[in-house]
Amino acid sequence: MVIIFFTMNMIMIYLAQSGNPGLVVDDFYDRGQDYEKNMLKRQARNPGWQMKIDLPKKIGVDEPVICRFSVLDKTGNAIDPDSVTFYAYRPSDAKQDFSVPMQKVGAGLYEAEVSFPLLGVWDMLVSVTNGEDEYNTPKRISVGIDLIP
Repeated sequence: MVIIFFTMNMIMIYLAQSGNPGLVVDDFYDRGQDYEKNMLKRQARNPGWQMKIDLPKKIGVDEPVICRFSVLDKTGNAIDPDSVTFYAYRPSDAKQDFSVPMQKVGAGLYEAEVSFPLLGVWDMLVSVTNGEDEYNTPKRISVGIDLIP
């Protein structure tokens, strides 16, 4: 039993040292510091826009739906940014992620036709670019699942 115990421990120590260190990037500390500085700069430049994503309550698998997005300034006036892009992320399968540019349909109103290929949870992000600044609005949805309101 003692020999088996020590043998298993030696195997586990070897695997721990030769395996994945768990770090995604080598310069994680510097990137974290840079991220914090950039977030503080973004917060200081935040224009206070009111951004809203509208989708149908029920979304089926592989059924095209219209995603609407509105953007207003602090006082409620429509904003016309340089570009608006719809991003969909599948938390369990990154290969299914996609993006669609949104088309302007009115003052501060944008639309895109999207279709979700898989059943389940999707994370959405609408990204608004205005000059060098980028502002995002997230939303999580369930596709093909009837939820009780």
